[in-house]
Amino acid sequence: MSSISISLREHLHPLIRNLANRMEEVWQRYFDLQPYPLPPEMGYVEGRLEGEKLTIENRCYQTRQFRKLHLELAKVGKSLDILHCVMFPRIEYNLPMFGTDLVGGRGQISAAIADLSPVSPDLTLPSIYRQQLQALPKVSFSQPRSLPDWGDIFSEFCLFIRPATEEEETVFLERVIAYLEIHCTTALQSNPVPTEEISQVLAGQRYYCTKQRQNDKTRRVLEKAFGLEWAEHYMTNILFDIVEPAA
Repeated sequence: MSSISISLREHLHPLIRNLANRMEEVWQRYFDLQPYPLPPEMGYVEGRLEGEKLTIENRCYQTRQFRKLHLELAKVGKSLDILHCVMFPRIEYNLPMFGTDLVGGRGQISAAIADLSPVSPDLTLPSIYRQQLQALPKVSFSQPRSLPDWGDIFSEFCLFIRPATEEEETVFLERVIAYLEIHCTTALQSNPVPTEEISQVLAGQRYYCTKQRQNDKTRRVLEKAFGLEWAEHYMTNILFDIVEPAA
């Protein structure tokens, strides 16, 4: 498996770089990773945002349980560093959506979020996840942040903070990896759902992606750098795509 370009990664905030490395290590440890057919032009993208160079690098993989493991790293000059990750389960598996995002600028992480988001109709996590998440040691952060208006997709275990110190950055990183470990081990033990339940899983994933596409901050950055049409394509086909089952 090829890793994300070292040239970009080594210039990103240390928390972003370390989290990207750790997540890749976990994926490689648990799964037989196969390439995901990302359009070639979307692997590496360059643009301009308010006079600064914008670089986006995407790496996507697939496994037996996951249709797409998407890890995106981005940098805007010296003003903005971004990590975005979503693991899309195959619709045959009733698994939550693991997602994490980091946004930083000028040496400071301003937003850090991680969650295992439910896809059930009542937006609750399966009991096997709830039990493991509740068993984790309690953590606290000095600067919690409020979820966006469209954030009903997030679980009660969602972390959304502005880490104030390097210690809080480390605590956040370790908690994200704990979430990821739980997700990977549970996925490996999971069996496909009966055919009649696939439509419900798909509906949950569709709702998750529809809500995530309402993230105006992400959309505005993409629109300024690449235009409205490209931003819409990227949001709906790369970041939060929905694959319908074959007829």
